[in-house]
Amino acid sequence: MQGDSVHAGPIRVVLVSADFATARRIDELLHATWGRLQVLAHPEWDAAAAQALVDFPSCCVLLDVPADAHEEAINLLEYVRLSAPDAPIVLLSDGDDEALALGAVKAGAQDCLVKSELAPALLRRALTHAIERKRSEADLAHQALHDQLTGLPNRALFLDRLGVALERARRSGTQLAVMFLDFDNFKQVNDSRGHAVGDRLLTALGERLSTLLRPMDTVARFGGDEFTFLFEDLTSEREVVLIADRICHAASPAIDIDGVELSVTVSVGIAMVADPTVSPDTVIREADAAMYRAKERGRSRFELFDEESRRRAIARIELEGAIREAVERGQLRLHYQPRLSLNAFADVCWVDAQVHWRHPRRGLLSPAEFMALAEDTGMAVPIGRFALEHALVEFGSWRVYKPDMRLSLALSARQLRDPSLASLLSDAIRAAEVDPGAICLEVPEGAAGEDPEAVTATLRTLRATGVRLALRDFGSGAASFSRLRQLPIDLIKIHEGFIKALGESDEDASIVGALVELGHALGLSVIADGVETEAQLEQLRKLGCDGAQGDLIGPPMTGEQAQALLVAEFAHVDVA
Repeated sequence: MQGDSVHAGPIRVVLVSADFATARRIDELLHATWGRLQVLAHPEWDAAAAQALVDFPSCCVLLDVPADAHEEAINLLEYVRLSAPDAPIVLLSDGDDEALALGAVKAGAQDCLVKSELAPALLRRALTHAIERKRSEADLAHQALHDQLTGLPNRALFLDRLGVALERARRSGTQLAVMFLDFDNFKQVNDSRGHAVGDRLLTALGERLSTLLRPMDTVARFGGDEFTFLFEDLTSEREVVLIADRICHAASPAIDIDGVELSVTVSVGIAMVADPTVSPDTVIREADAAMYRAKERGRSRFELFDEESRRRAIARIELEGAIREAVERGQLRLHYQPRLSLNAFADVCWVDAQVHWRHPRRGLLSPAEFMALAEDTGMAVPIGRFALEHALVEFGSWRVYKPDMRLSLALSARQLRDPSLASLLSDAIRAAEVDPGAICLEVPEGAAGEDPEAVTATLRTLRATGVRLALRDFGSGAASFSRLRQLPIDLIKIHEGFIKALGESDEDASIVGALVELGHALGLSVIADGVETEAQLEQLRKLGCDGAQGDLIGPPMTGEQAQALLVAEFAHVDVA
């Protein structure tokens, strides 16, 4: 008959009714309109009825409830739903009881029918709708708990399974572990190949990682390029270490995407659960902390969460809470590091403004100790606003003593995404009454590759105010040569890692020399960051570098110290 072709096999109905006459009548009504139908009648919901749903998972359940037994009917319905969560359930009642119908739907039924009003077509339609409604619910539930790109469990489902696994471990005493995986160079794939290629690479990597697991294990896409793993019933720590090693090696072989071989490496953090009474979030934080430790130790490796990782994780959490109060409580301080010109005059004519934090317990913290965390938490924007406004005012007062002095100020990736940045800059320049041409804003190379079009538009807007622009951390690999040509910048600052290697081999000098030549070929000034020895400084002169900055030139100093030096130099020049 019409509609039978919707289902691959015969429709099976588990009919639960204590009344033989009612059961027989329902059976006749069902067969009157369905040609391919199997009715499995049971006088009560018992082991045999439950087994029928195990034997035939596609069954629909019809529950005949007696009159004036609302509470028992709802209890039975909930029990059936728990026993057979995937089966659509239709309740059959003696009367048109709206309260019972609403209670039944809330308890998990797909419909509630009045037995006296039943007809073949009505019953068929109700069961068909119940089946399709249940399928739709299952599809929506699957979408809510699975990642749309890879099809893997998502964060919510992983946390739920981890909670269940912890409960099992509490009862059985078995060992479990969680791994937190992050791809080391995935951002470069997105920047160079586009997000569509990046998505396909993620999907392929997800499929590859899934093949490494046992049936009882779980791998989930936790977010972005982060994946998490749950392993239960482990026999030892060595077992999970071997699994982690296998995962690291399995991720590294190149994957072909449209004829292009793409490869990534992974950093993995492992949290062995010693106390199953902890929360799922705690286990995730521990695995995440271990993963960050793996990145700090060179990437493309795995690390176990240990007591040192625990201390670092606690310190990070404490610092995250304190950093939110730093601006409001006036704990931020501006320090200025001199920059030496390597031209014929060898003059200190630049200062780089740096935000330091006077922490109430840990003392003075350098930007390297908290700005990465500020970037993660969004606090980089208010901190950057503080630096911009206060540095320009202080710098404006120094120009009396050294009119040709220039100020360099670092912007964070978060600030570049702040739509009010350009207006804030204009207001600060106006309030400080400084020449915008004497100000240089430094943009991290990594941020320049995140959203090329948006970053370029922002830089052009900033450039329109009259300031100069620089690309710092140059050489870290985030910006391609073609991308560099498109950026409206005036100078580049070579990453300090290249400078520290100067003098160790001819190859290191060749690399720095190539970076200097590239900058000059693009019409840009080139500055070296992190200069610590006279040998490094002398080699930079020979390579044609335009400027140098680092502890050799001078450490960061407070505004008061910088002004005192300028006043002394001004007095010396005036006397001469």
